[in-house]
Amino acid sequence: MGQCKVIDARNTFCPGPLMELITYMKQAKVGETLELLSTDQGSATDVPEWIKKVGHEMISSEKVGEVWHIKVRKAK
Repeated sequence: MGQCKVIDARNTFCPGPLMELITYMKQAKVGETLELLSTDQGSATDVPEWIKKVGHEMISSEKVGEVWHIKVRKAK
């Protein structure tokens, strides 16, 4: 199992969480998993759309309390 880097973007607003994810994704190696923590409701739709567009892998997306936990794997 690979590493999972946690990106804490709680209490930031759209497009902040997505921009944080993109920044970390550029630095990640292929196969690495990133978990984005976000309190912005828009992240639940923005992140999957971006992942689909750029060709990475969506692993999971769940809301725990007020925080979205979105896991993605860098595919290329």
